[in-house]
Amino acid sequence: MRPTLTHLALHVPDLEACVEFYRRFCGMRVFHERTGKGARIVWMAEPGREHEFVFVLMPGGHLRNLAENDYSHFGFALESREQVDAIAAEARTTGCLIWEPRDEPYPVGYYCGLRDPAGNYVEFSHGQPLGPGSENLSPPRP
Repeated sequence: MRPTLTHLALHVPDLEACVEFYRRFCGMRVFHERTGKGARIVWMAEPGREHEFVFVLMPGGHLRNLAENDYSHFGFALESREQVDAIAAEARTTGCLIWEPRDEPYPVGYYCGLRDPAGNYVEFSHGQPLGPGSENLSPPRP
């Protein structure tokens, strides 16, 4: 038997703010809600991936205070550099941009980073060997 990663469960300090962040920036949607231990619990996923991988968001968490040089993050792939730039521009206006768009050598690619309302870092990238368009990428030759 081989385990399959299906979800990430997070206690967050402001449930509604986190739901809105992941809806706005990540295109995720709430597809299941329930009450558990006296609180609203929300399941979010990218449309069409509800049976593959979800975020389970629960109230009661504490704000994470990651160091500026801490690269712990959730990663979302985008189809173009222009999409990375567009997310960075929108995040800049809301004050949640933490890493300006930048290029790194393969396999990192072009990316920017945002801070969600719980303090987690969220990366948006293009050119990594993961996600949309990755099947068209080939690693550099040694």
